[in-house]
Amino acid sequence: MANFTFELVSPERLVFSGPVSWVDVPGAEGDFAVGAGHAPFIAILRPGILTIRGEGAPKRLFVRGGFAEANPTCLTVLAERATPVEEIDMANLRQLIKDAEEDVADARTDEARQKASSTLSDLKQVVEALGQGGSATAH
Repeated sequence: MANFTFELVSPERLVFSGPVSWVDVPGAEGDFAVGAGHAPFIAILRPGILTIRGEGAPKRLFVRGGFAEANPTCLTVLAERATPVEEIDMANLRQLIKDAEEDVADARTDEARQKASSTLSDLKQVVEALGQGGSATAH
């Protein structure tokens, strides 16, 4: 499989830069995969698991929002936050879920409620993807 260049950037640092075979990305309009030769596009990210596939074992990172820009030779992801899955603090994730639940309860408009519900759903999906089922919502 042909390689292409992938860069993952967060406000703190350049998280990853190098040749990869494939990247699975959590998109706001649905998850998508990018490989060499992909058509150009720009997408908004949702909180979720980004998977980098290349030589060796896949690398999985939790990304929290941002943008992706693809062209046939490169994919660049600018993420609000990017954390390797093995470094995820489940207590922090539980707090994000609690905050999202409060945002749903406190929403004053249908639009705000829908956005908060979507964020809550995304965070719960991350917990499921990490295999932490009920533990992220336990008190």
